[in-house]
Amino acid sequence: MNLLQQFKEHISKRQLFTEAGPLLLAVSGGLDSVVLCELCYQAGFRFSMAHCNFQLRGAESDRDENFVRQLALKYNAPIFVSKFDTEKYAATHKLSTQEAARVLRYEWFADLLETKAVKEDTSAGFLLTAHHADDDMETLIMHFFRGTGLHGLSGIPEMNGSIRRPLLPFSREALQAFANEQGLEWVEDSSNASSAYTRNYFRNELIPALEKVFPQVKNNLRDNLVRFKETEQLYQLAVAQIKKKLIRQKGVEQHIPVKQLLGYKSRALIFEIIRVFGFTEKQIDEVIKLGKSDSGRYIDAPTGQYRLIRHRHWFIMSPVQAEESLNIMIEKENPEIRFALGVLHLKSKMNKSDAATTTTDTQQVLLDAKDIQYPLLLRKWKTGDYFYPLGMKKKKKIARFLIDAKLSKSAKEQVWVLESNQRIIWLVGHRIDERFKITSRTKELLSLQLES
Repeated sequence: MNLLQQFKEHISKRQLFTEAGPLLLAVSGGLDSVVLCELCYQAGFRFSMAHCNFQLRGAESDRDENFVRQLALKYNAPIFVSKFDTEKYAATHKLSTQEAARVLRYEWFADLLETKAVKEDTSAGFLLTAHHADDDMETLIMHFFRGTGLHGLSGIPEMNGSIRRPLLPFSREALQAFANEQGLEWVEDSSNASSAYTRNYFRNELIPALEKVFPQVKNNLRDNLVRFKETEQLYQLAVAQIKKKLIRQKGVEQHIPVKQLLGYKSRALIFEIIRVFGFTEKQIDEVIKLGKSDSGRYIDAPTGQYRLIRHRHWFIMSPVQAEESLNIMIEKENPEIRFALGVLHLKSKMNKSDAATTTTDTQQVLLDAKDIQYPLLLRKWKTGDYFYPLGMKKKKKIARFLIDAKLSKSAKEQVWVLESNQRIIWLVGHRIDERFKITSRTKELLSLQLES
């Protein structure tokens, strides 16, 4: 069976895409992408082409761009070209040149798939890249030596969102043979000969050295990749089932019982839960430590977008200061918090003239700061919550307080509380807690103002 037949059968078997859906091909002009274009053309797929000029190799980069433009004419395919100032982007974002180029090209490809220009011209629904079996094998080895979990050992995903990689089963040797049979021309990237780049070092130095000791190393690595990919599928299925049992979705937050999660004694499970929110493997120990700490403690993801909060018997994964969040941690230095009811302004004051003052204003209150501990927790009230309403010496359940206040069911659902060290200090917009009212002995005040 020739490569074209194998190519078509693999696409059909894996249901990567169909003839009815036009495609966007990432084309560098090298052997791999040229073969991808020819196979798609001979298989009868309609496609457009996208080429990135990273302007890293001077005249050679422009040569590649011109070559791809001519290739597009050969196939009568629409072409999109973008020039990037890759070195400037890398310096600005503190990335390696290789990483910067990767980020730039995939962001641009995503934009292309979404723009009207592509959709009107080709209705492209999938991006095809020319990664092949040797790329997959090199990725496996790189991940192994860099340090990785099972996911990293499964190599390059064949399908990832709108990306498809139909050449993954085929070796570079097979692609080379097909190109020679078809009389195809391509351009060579001179930087591929340099082992200064990590992937090139593995390709040019390490793998040939391993072949001297283990002649079948490439075949063995490809077999291992198949095993790892299949094992990864089973692993993810098991993880999904456990997560379904553990995690409770509440709005944009995820609530996870601390005792049950830590009871699995599985660092891998902890990582699978936190990694999708931007947390790293190095933070697993922090999560375990958080599970043994007091309520109100938390850790942040390096991206700054999510926060894992310890609240009583729960871990709460919450977007940082998202208006939809049900639990928002407030540090002492946070003067302004945006949430579902509006904006909460916090300000510490040292004003003895206000110390004996009480107020009936429910939107702006003053509290005695002496016993208030940070971080504060701003959250929606829940069944079982209680506080000591101002003017009362006995505690009262919030549910009863809201009934007595004659709030409607929908209004009750919008009530929030501000909590300090597991004690409610303010039923936001309604009543402060008696234990935190200001008196003649008050020395420091906390001013809270709700701006709707």
